Amino acid sequence: MQSIKLLSWFRKIALAEGVSYLVLLGIAMPLKYMADLPQAVRIVGSLHGALFVAFLILAFLVKEDRNKSFIWLLKAFLVSIIPFGTFVFDKELKAEQEKLQHA
Repeated sequence: MQSIKLLSWFRKIALAEGVSYLVLLGIAMPLKYMADLPQAVRIVGSLHGALFVAFLILAFLVKEDRNKSFIWLLKAFLVSIIPFGTFVFDKELKAEQEKLQHA
């Protein structure tokens, strides 16, 4: 897959994963425990799980495609489990994507 396209997909999935994580923590979990609506966690949790798996697969593909280190892959994993982490990581990814587009 072309590097720019792969990086673009990774950024999109990373942002979607970050949003789903915030929705899970900030909306679905409170609905489950405060409003007795466990379906919220089931639905949002399933979506988040799928996005998390896609994020990890794409992170590995970007690592291989861009010759990133294992530390970079570990960093990608860590930012995915920290609220707002993927949004901060996106700045680095965006800068790299822009460099590729102008090369």
